[in-house]
Amino acid sequence: MRIYLFLFILVITWSCQSAVSTQQATYSDARILDSLYLDSIEQATLVSEYNQKAIRLPDYDTAKWTDIHFLDTTIVIDLRYATTNNFVETKMYDCARCFLRPEVAAGILEIHQTLQQQGYGLKLFDCYRPRPIQWALWEKVPDPRYVSDPRKGSMHNRGAAVDLTIVDSTGQELEMGTGFDFFGKEAYHDYTGHSDTIQQNRDLLKSTMEQFGFSAIRTEWWHYSYKGKGYELSDMLWACETPVN
Repeated sequence: MRIYLFLFILVITWSCQSAVSTQQATYSDARILDSLYLDSIEQATLVSEYNQKAIRLPDYDTAKWTDIHFLDTTIVIDLRYATTNNFVETKMYDCARCFLRPEVAAGILEIHQTLQQQGYGLKLFDCYRPRPIQWALWEKVPDPRYVSDPRKGSMHNRGAAVDLTIVDSTGQELEMGTGFDFFGKEAYHDYTGHSDTIQQNRDLLKSTMEQFGFSAIRTEWWHYSYKGKGYELSDMLWACETPVN
């Protein structure tokens, strides 16, 4: 009798462990264990709900980089080099992901949250730019007035610069006098021919960026670099899977 009881317990234990192992191999949430006692429809519903709420782990070195999407999905990402809507009219990035060094990303988040208190927010046109992309741009426009020589590199190639603007609560860009990547005196910070509204918008962007450690360059109202720390040039290329919210 004891032998039969032992064999019965052994079979039941093996069956449960096998089922649990199969579920855990696919779903890491401990709640899935409860699905062993549900019918097939209930189990499918539970699995579907789990997948919808899943958060994909970062697919990059988080000690060196931050994907802005993981920090705050209300920051508008409009990476122009992931489209043909840019001054070289060529898609340079395989997909639009905004990477920055962690300290730089933290500063951008603070700026966005500060602007949100006033009913505004940020839209990013460019973030980290891999040096292979810098080479590709240089081959198209080998002019240091418009594209940094990749042998020297730029703050974008270090993950320490952003091109951006301010949007209102509906996502509409504030008037800044010119579009992004406009190469002319009207884009200069010291240009005096704009309306009071445009100047106020530029001043709001500039003062808020400077408050959190970013500095402007004279010729581009949209470009700001982080001053808090130096970073090395990088060739890192990102993967193109879109993170799950």
